[in-house]
Amino acid sequence: MDALSLPTHTTHPPPLSSATLSAAKRRASSVRFSLRPLHVPDPEPEDPASRPSTSNPLRRPRLLKNPPPSSFSAKPRVKIPKNPLKSLVNPSHRPDSTTTTSTPTTTSLSSKLWLSSKLAPPPPPPPLPPPELGENDVREGGSQATKDSDSNDALAAIDYRQLGKIFVGNLPNWIKKNEVAEFFRQFGPIKNVILIKGHNETERNAGFGFVIYSGPTAAKSAMKAVEFDGVEFHGRVLTVKLDDGRRLKEKSEERLRYVEGNGAMEFRTKWHEEREGSRNALRTVLETEPENWQAVVSAFERIKKPSRREFGLMVNYYARRGDMHRARETFESMRARGIEPTSHVYTNLIHAYTVGRDMEEALSCVRKMKEEGIEMSLVTYSILVGGFAKVGNAEAAEYWFREARDTHAAINARVYGNIIYAHCQTCNMDRAEALVREMEEEGIDAPIDIYHTMMDGYTMVGNENKCLIVFERLKECGFTPSIVTYGCLINLYTKIGKVSKALEISKMMEGGGIKHNMKTYSMLINGFLKLKDWANAFAVFEDVITSGLKPDVVLYNNIVRAFCGMGNIDRAISTVKQMQKERHRPTSRTFMPIIHGFARAGEIRRALEMFDMMRRSGCIPTVHTFNALILGLVEKRQMEKAVEILNEMTLAGVSPNEHTYTTIMHGYASLGDTGKAFEYFTMMRNEGLELDVYTYEALLKACCKAGRMQSALAVTREMSRQRIPRNTFVYNILIDGWARRGDVWEAADLMQQMIKGGVKPDIHTYTSFINACCKAGDLAKASKTMEEMEALGVKPNVKTYTTLIHGWARASHPERALKCFEEMKQVGLKPDKAVYHCLMTSLLARATVAEAYVYSGVLSICREMIDCGFTVDMGTAVHWSRCLCKIERTGGKLTEALQKTFPPDWNSMHALDNTIDGGSDMESDVSEDDLFYATATDGDDGGGGEDDDKDDSLGPRL
Repeated sequence: MDALSLPTHTTHPPPLSSATLSAAKRRASSVRFSLRPLHVPDPEPEDPASRPSTSNPLRRPRLLKNPPPSSFSAKPRVKIPKNPLKSLVNPSHRPDSTTTTSTPTTTSLSSKLWLSSKLAPPPPPPPLPPPELGENDVREGGSQATKDSDSNDALAAIDYRQLGKIFVGNLPNWIKKNEVAEFFRQFGPIKNVILIKGHNETERNAGFGFVIYSGPTAAKSAMKAVEFDGVEFHGRVLTVKLDDGRRLKEKSEERLRYVEGNGAMEFRTKWHEEREGSRNALRTVLETEPENWQAVVSAFERIKKPSRREFGLMVNYYARRGDMHRARETFESMRARGIEPTSHVYTNLIHAYTVGRDMEEALSCVRKMKEEGIEMSLVTYSILVGGFAKVGNAEAAEYWFREARDTHAAINARVYGNIIYAHCQTCNMDRAEALVREMEEEGIDAPIDIYHTMMDGYTMVGNENKCLIVFERLKECGFTPSIVTYGCLINLYTKIGKVSKALEISKMMEGGGIKHNMKTYSMLINGFLKLKDWANAFAVFEDVITSGLKPDVVLYNNIVRAFCGMGNIDRAISTVKQMQKERHRPTSRTFMPIIHGFARAGEIRRALEMFDMMRRSGCIPTVHTFNALILGLVEKRQMEKAVEILNEMTLAGVSPNEHTYTTIMHGYASLGDTGKAFEYFTMMRNEGLELDVYTYEALLKACCKAGRMQSALAVTREMSRQRIPRNTFVYNILIDGWARRGDVWEAADLMQQMIKGGVKPDIHTYTSFINACCKAGDLAKASKTMEEMEALGVKPNVKTYTTLIHGWARASHPERALKCFEEMKQVGLKPDKAVYHCLMTSLLARATVAEAYVYSGVLSICREMIDCGFTVDMGTAVHWSRCLCKIERTGGKLTEALQKTFPPDWNSMHALDNTIDGGSDMESDVSEDDLFYATATDGDDGGGGEDDDKDDSLGPRL
């Protein structure tokens, strides 16, 4: 814009007059610009009609209809005098000093234009002339061009450089801030030194940084520092530059684009794009490889500024893993950043504590939610109910269920499933059934998980009928039985001992196209292990290998237990080594049966070697491991070594529990050492441990073994004060204690108390009572008791027949003893070594030469023993040899046959010499009593096999 748009008629105008200059001054405020070359018009006479009115000071220029061609021709330029108004357009262009007439005019017009420029500043001249515009175009487009130029001027006018700031490059990676500050402090006071950290090694810098000077001389200090560009610093040639403001300028432009936006789309900066990419990467890792916790944590750490959503995802991830400590750490890190948690984040944290079984911390989170006014959602209540269900606290689960029902209008099936599971775990099936009915009345369809929960609850209580009813109902409702459904049935039958039906369910499942998994195989193996059917247990293990499944730690533990049960401990150790080769880490349950097996066999050295092997495998011995070792020693009556292990356990920092002391008490009770049993009972009570029925059983066992029945009655009174109910085993111990003393009346009174108390007598109870009757000589009552128990469906076992045979033999009725022996064989019971031993000892002690029936019976029993390969010990051989002298003084068939059961080093002459020396009468009596109590109803066995059941019950508790 170099000229005024004025009409012209000639190409050579005369010099400007004073009137023209005066008119130009008046038209200064209405100046219009054009792209045409400058032409000075001839003065014309003023036309009153053409004068501008006072109401509209804007005067429109006349348009040239036929512009002179000379203005655009290539003819030689004619010298045109300077235009004094040209300086108004381009203030940088000043007129020559020779033009003296235009100086006052330019100054006055400039003053007027500067005043208007404060209201609307004129744009700078463009570098290239734009295309010509008409009058209307000039008028309409002028305002928009002014706005664009204003914004460009505003950006160009901002100086983004920071005074006193310099860039320092090529620094050593190991350099520290104080060393850089010490070097550049010679140029002025330093405000800050910024060293950019390395990407991978945060302890080392990236090789460049910034130095910011302070004070009024900051700019001069920076200029002086720049002069040192290229100086050597710790073996490096430094690069020192002033701050060019490029970083701040890019940020400002980016912020401006963000504010303005990009049409309907939101403008996203590079930082936002990088963070969004990191967020997506975290979600992808969580969905594809959640087991790789290192990848998840790395993806989370790559997010520059995580939001509440990312923190919530990480808290939820740690909750699913059961890592409540890291979940809490992530939660606190979120709050430290100023991000307030929502109900969703609190719910994830509560979930973490419930998975970790720390319900106290879960409740503290609930209290914190209520203090902050955050409403608990239905998911939160569901997690709380499920958490208390897992820890077996049905009362707390019921409380939060009721609060959820009072707070929320509708309860979903998930909450009902958790509360039903809580009551099923505590075997409260009546309440579980009531909740199912309540759910159905509210119109909530039960999912298949609730059916599985009910089946599992009936499995725990051993109710086969109702479990099958739920199974049939599941199929009626249209659900397809899954591996979990069949697994519940298999678990039911293996727990109640019906492994054959479990195998039928297994075949039914395979017929439906459902393959076994590791859990169903483990259930079958456990069922066979309970029956001590080692062959079938190993057959199932072979099926696991054949099916292509890789055995896990649980399955290997069952196989180790099977090998230890059958006495092949070396194979068990080989299995442990195979586990380690397959990258399975053995647990304490892996080593417990091996340690117990060695201890039970009396091989303490090898048991301790397994302790060392367990430590080398990364397993720290626990109280259960020590209990397994102590139990094995107690079963072998090695109480001194058991006490040594107890002391070693204390030195190792492992506190004995109630099961440890109970096992020691049972050991001393088996020896009849009442003092030691009460000593450990007092020790156990002083340490504040729980006194249960097993503890009092050990005291009763010690008292009855020692014949101190009054002390036993005092123990029962103490049990009543502690509100500990008597079970079958307690009654068996007491009845056996009175049976030892031959007090059949006290034994009968206990039988009546037992029936009135709702305790059902078992085979061991009847065996102990028959023993009491035999001791009192009341064989008629003993036979009647045998008939009563058979009528009640309780079948006699080998020990019951042994007790009755012993009673008939002691009553000098050998024919009845032999008859009872034949009855035992007729019912399908196979006589064991103890039966032969008891019967032969009783008959030989009371037989005479004249009794042919007894003679033939003894000879028949002797032949059966030879066929079975039984061999007696030396003491029994001496006793039988003395009895044979009464029947066959010079030897005979019976002596010849019976001596075949004697030990290989038997010497008949030496045996006769010992017999002549005397002293064997007492030995004979003691043998009979010891034999009976060891094989039939000895207190060590609790009336037969109860001690075996006791050991089995103690096993899981250890």
